[in-house]
Amino acid sequence: MRPRKIPLRKCVACQEMKPKKELIRVVRTPDEAVLIDLTGKKAGRGAYLCGQVDCFRLAKKSRALDRALKQTVGPEIYDQLAQDFIAVEDEFIAGKDEMDDDEEA
Repeated sequence: MRPRKIPLRKCVACQEMKPKKELIRVVRTPDEAVLIDLTGKKAGRGAYLCGQVDCFRLAKKSRALDRALKQTVGPEIYDQLAQDFIAVEDEFIAGKDEMDDDEEA
């Protein structure tokens, strides 16, 4: 049996290709809201960021999310995303560690 193909996505900030499960998805929903999607299943246009605050800061500085989401992301939305990003970073890292443990078993 062949090994399963792992989907890869590119971080919009550092431009590194990584497995989809190692990235955090930021989504622009059909009603123009911009938010973090940990499930990766919300409807809308998505952009991926590494699970590191440094990559988020780089994306904010270079306005990478504006280009990826094809919408101007205002400073108040970046501030809200920064708070959300820091809040979900620990949860994201814990979830990634659990997936790694499951793969090893």
